[in-house]
Amino acid sequence: MIIYVDVDDTLVRSFGSKQIAMSATQNYVRKLKEAGAKLYCWSSGGAEYAQNYAEMAGLADCFIAYLPKPQVLLDDVLVQNWELQQLHPNECRSTPGDELLDRLKETR
Repeated sequence: MIIYVDVDDTLVRSFGSKQIAMSATQNYVRKLKEAGAKLYCWSSGGAEYAQNYAEMAGLADCFIAYLPKPQVLLDDVLVQNWELQQLHPNECRSTPGDELLDRLKETR
């Protein structure tokens, strides 16, 4: 299972110049890694930005790579036809990582 994890308002929430860890999401990322997911961290702030926040959160070992979010997607398959599911950070509080992976595998 390949999962891309955003930074802003997913791993950390910003209030002015103060940033607060979104601990439920951070814990969930760790559970997903332990359950065997392949995780990539990305951000519209860029790859270095994503890596810096993953390191500050103590999650650097969870991610294979750090990427900027794309602005253009060149693909022969329309996004609405992808086998893609979106998970909101609030769902990290209620779904065990291995359960999520099992549920996602069932849809493939």
